[in-house]
Amino acid sequence: MIQLLYNGQFALFFLIIIALVISLSFHEYGHALVAKLFGDDTAQRMGRLTLNPMAHIDAMGLLMVVLVGFGFAKPVPTNPRNFNSKWADLFVSSAGPAMNFLLALVSVNFFLFSRKIGIEWMDGEGQSTFFIYLAQINLILMIFNLIPIGPLDGHYIMPYLLTPKMGAYYTYYNLRYGSMALMGFVLLSMVGVPVFSFVWRIGAGLLQFIIFV
Repeated sequence: MIQLLYNGQFALFFLIIIALVISLSFHEYGHALVAKLFGDDTAQRMGRLTLNPMAHIDAMGLLMVVLVGFGFAKPVPTNPRNFNSKWADLFVSSAGPAMNFLLALVSVNFFLFSRKIGIEWMDGEGQSTFFIYLAQINLILMIFNLIPIGPLDGHYIMPYLLTPKMGAYYTYYNLRYGSMALMGFVLLSMVGVPVFSFVWRIGAGLLQFIIFV
């Protein structure tokens, strides 16, 4: 990201930042909304059941995106004791990636449909860049957050895909070592080791499969 500024691509830099802020806000809103639907209003009481980016964006997390290409938003707080279903964790955790998928699907098809029916405002290069990047960023966020290590959403989902015994082992070891493993992978990525290259490839490759216009 910071290379865009070095190269004088200021407009592209700010378009990507705006797309990323929107994407992270929808992601966290998805968690808060589904938690509320499953009986936990903790996020709502803390002002997180909103699409307002100011409620979700973490300044340090956004700065990390600019400087090193990885960052984070404020995690949505939940209280599992308030959940009214044993499946709540699964659905609440899946809601963030699902919201990213939905936003990617809607944004790219809205853009293409608008151009198809002749809305002239959508013919600009800036509009095209924004909507394509918005879709791709959301697909990449979806894939990245489904990785089942550390605090990522995937670590809540994985136990539901395993036998109870294997799920217990997985949860135990992820709680002990998952965050360290994730940080190690991030550091490797920062020094040029392409440990997350599959995330970018899958995210970019998925775009063609969600276009219906």
